[in-house]
Amino acid sequence: MGVQLPRWVWIGAGALACVAGMVNAVGYLGFEHQAVTHLTGTTTLLGAALAGDDMRAATSLAGVAVAFMVGCALSGMIVQDATLRLGRRYGVALALESALLFASAYLFYRNSVSGAWLAAMACGLQNAMATTYSGAIVRTTHLSGMFTDLGIGLGHALRGLPLQRRRLSLCALIISAFLVGGVFGALLFARVGTDALLLPATLTGVVGVGYAIYRQRTLGATI
Repeated sequence: MGVQLPRWVWIGAGALACVAGMVNAVGYLGFEHQAVTHLTGTTTLLGAALAGDDMRAATSLAGVAVAFMVGCALSGMIVQDATLRLGRRYGVALALESALLFASAYLFYRNSVSGAWLAAMACGLQNAMATTYSGAIVRTTHLSGMFTDLGIGLGHALRGLPLQRRRLSLCALIISAFLVGGVFGALLFARVGTDALLLPATLTGVVGVGYAIYRQRTLGATI
């Protein structure tokens, strides 16, 4: 990530990380304290549920994992590339993510486990959409890689080695934005419950439609 990143990549990464933080906070608080934006803990809990012969929990957790993967597949079908560039169909992907989050809020309101599945699908779609730029990995729904890169950078700094400052700055941006999103998501959940998902759903919808219009007018491409 030593290349010069366009400003829209930085803005997009921070905004999407904030959205993911909100979704994960609401999903965690509204779905049996289980995360929906990443699968490491979910897979561990799935293994524990299978070992304990708890098929109800195993089914719910497996649904989250499968839904996340389906979201990634949808992104692959829509964006059709692993390289971030302005001409890609991100507006369509964001609009679909918005629709999934709206549907998730409705299903959460009806106390349906499929609400968590749709939220996970939305996060999978988002994370796959923002995958790479010039060979550098950009992830917006989980932070292990970001903290790893910051730790490596700290080790390099202690040894006096050169630092990839832009990469570390992007990691810090994504971590901070995810944290801010988590704070807002938790505060909203305390006030309105799972209806808090309506905020990230609206944000992604507005950005998605706005991007699609901009792309249509500026680049002359069809949606």
